[in-house]
Amino acid sequence: MPHLVILDGYTLNPGDLDWTPLSSLADGFAVHDRTEDRSQILPRIGDSELALTNKTPLRRETLSECPKLKYVGILATGSDNVDVEAAREFGIAVANVPRYGTMAVAQYAIGLLLEITGRAGLHSEAIRRGRWKSAPDWCFWDRPLIELEGKVMGIIGYGAIGRAVGKIARALGMRVVAYNGDRPPKTEESARNDPLVNFTELLSVSDVISLHAPLKPENRGIINRASLSGMKDGVIIINTARGGLVDEKDLDDALKSGKVYAAGLDVMASEPPDDANPLVSDPNCIITPHIAWAPRETRARLISEAAENLRCFLAGTPRNLL
Repeated sequence: MPHLVILDGYTLNPGDLDWTPLSSLADGFAVHDRTEDRSQILPRIGDSELALTNKTPLRRETLSECPKLKYVGILATGSDNVDVEAAREFGIAVANVPRYGTMAVAQYAIGLLLEITGRAGLHSEAIRRGRWKSAPDWCFWDRPLIELEGKVMGIIGYGAIGRAVGKIARALGMRVVAYNGDRPPKTEESARNDPLVNFTELLSVSDVISLHAPLKPENRGIINRASLSGMKDGVIIINTARGGLVDEKDLDDALKSGKVYAAGLDVMASEPPDDANPLVSDPNCIITPHIAWAPRETRARLISEAAENLRCFLAGTPRNLL
């Protein structure tokens, strides 16, 4: 069996999961917690025929120097860290793991929304500071609370995660509209049921906008000064997709002006964000460290699916190829 190397395994498995589904498929197996710069990538791949990566970038210049590499498995759904076109030219198969985290990310997106509308964390901290004890009444609230019933949820990127978010939003009594770029619904049935609208309409009618699109050149910075100007005053923005979908300076300006009531971001354009990024200190912006995908159950599923991708490739019946 060939040799397998994992270039950045720690975030997927910091020690609470078992690598056996993957290690059992290789004669030699090496896991690196992190591969932090390009100078480490080539020595670590070495003569391996199989490599797995999450955030370690595999660009054309790197892939061109790996003549024995036959397979790259992406330990994620997004493929922006691997030059898929270059890999194809060099005869390297690339597979990702779609849909492993659909419900976890959808749950988290709604969780960010519920934190913004209910401010549970803010009020819990206020109680720890003695705010309830000193209140003259039996209850208090330091920020407005928002009911979601009847509000409009606009979803940008209506794939598996976007549809799951829409399902939960409907359960909360929200009306759902979605923008999916130029991609039509996949089936006649979904064409009848999917609430697809154009981008301008979505911006204008949505009380909440949740981002679930892949990061591509055509939608980088899709949330910017121009698109923000077309939104309702007081809109809420949620991003659990890719930080690059948002122009962070424009979002900060919109938060400061009140155009955007609040934002919930699990992803940033640069991760971790620089301390000078004004969103980090904005009280109307909730930021979490890219963890929507990270429940233990979800990570275990990712390992299992990545192993099945590799097993199928080795058996000559590849799946999930990009």
